[in-house]
Amino acid sequence: MTASSASGIPKSGFERILIGVESSPMSARLAKYVCGLVRPGVEVRIVSVAENPRALVPLGSLADAVFETIREELLRDASEAVKQAHEVFADANIDVDARVLELSRLGGYAGNALIDAAGEWHADLLVVGARQHHGMLRWFEGTVSEFVTSQTPCSILIVPASYVAAIHAYPRRILFALDGSEASFDALQSGLHLAGPGSSTRAVYIVDRAVRFLEKTFIDEGDKALAAAADFFANQINPVELGLVKTDPASDDIPHTIVREAQRWHADLVVVGTHGRRGFSRWFLGSVAGRTARITQTPLLMVRPHLNSYDACKN
Repeated sequence: MTASSASGIPKSGFERILIGVESSPMSARLAKYVCGLVRPGVEVRIVSVAENPRALVPLGSLADAVFETIREELLRDASEAVKQAHEVFADANIDVDARVLELSRLGGYAGNALIDAAGEWHADLLVVGARQHHGMLRWFEGTVSEFVTSQTPCSILIVPASYVAAIHAYPRRILFALDGSEASFDALQSGLHLAGPGSSTRAVYIVDRAVRFLEKTFIDEGDKALAAAADFFANQINPVELGLVKTDPASDDIPHTIVREAQRWHADLVVVGTHGRRGFSRWFLGSVAGRTARITQTPLLMVRPHLNSYDACKN
């Protein structure tokens, strides 16, 4: 297995990072985490979405004065979120572009607004925070989860609010979940660009024991995937680990196993590929990616291969 040239992700890593922030303390922490991923020459844009009052208060006869009061409050909250994140980058001497997306003028929904912003700016990485039941995690609940993870025209990094570990200048322990597909090796190649001089890396293949009669097949495929991964790591000077990890025999699945392995190994970044389509490697098609995103306790980078045309990756 060799590095794919079809990814479309620059060989130097992500070059245009769009960060979606909201009015909560986690926005500054989100910005601090992204600071560790920024390398010289990377462009960063911070956006916050000011909701449409009429979408939040479904009253067709909402008085103009009330509408304006709510709109101004939402706009202040979004502006403050952008300001807090911007200050983090200023302290790190990183220039960023910052703006507020006002849905009362643009129309649509918050998730659509960020997806559109990523597409229009040709971002190759969209970063969002996630917290349960409110704020941005509503994008990652149910069918909305599938919409965002499938329709965002670039890779996506989710930083859960529950992640309370120390944030360093770069990811110190990066876990790669491979499924044997070209997409997962694209993700491995991209994730390695985020490693620093002291980073430890671990690549795992999850053997799904729920399908018992295929367990041996999965093990064989996993051995091949890890052997291919060893080629990617051949020139790495950082510590590298490779391993097969098995799901529990019952009441378990691949997303929960990835989350457990990340916690067991104390990873501060998990990297997976999306749209693998070869052999039995179909983990990250459809629901598995969304379920992993919803339950992760560790920042999760989902690398999406770009096609020759940027717009084609929306299809």
